[in-house]
Amino acid sequence: MPAKLRLVALSALLLGGFAQAADSLTIDVHRDANCGCCKDWIKHMESNGFEVNDHVETNMATVKQELGVPPRLGSCHTAVINGQFIEGHVPADQVIALQARPDLLGLAVPGMPMGSPGMEYGDRQDPYQVVGLTKKGEIEVVAEYPGN
Repeated sequence: MPAKLRLVALSALLLGGFAQAADSLTIDVHRDANCGCCKDWIKHMESNGFEVNDHVETNMATVKQELGVPPRLGSCHTAVINGQFIEGHVPADQVIALQARPDLLGLAVPGMPMGSPGMEYGDRQDPYQVVGLTKKGEIEVVAEYPGN
């Protein structure tokens, strides 16, 4: 292959990879209009390079059901990225790492643990886990965050 053609082919591959990476950092967040911690989690995601499409909903239970979020994993807001759900206060780095886990339907931080992104209150940090839901319906611990 001539050098110029190789350069063009390599450039096309690199540009395509950058475009795909940029697309993967767009996330749709569904939340109740009156939830302040949801807005804080959105700020966390934006400060970590995500473009957020903010959807204010009137019935979050229906949204969660439609997106396949089991009630046992519930929290306040639900997001979707690349067809996978993000439930609750999942840290941005775990959302990025989810891209390498097509075996998971999504990630969740059940409840609303103090100190998780969007739930910061002073220096209080409760321990919490980020869990993944497999396609078989099993829960898998993906990351653990210790408290203080």
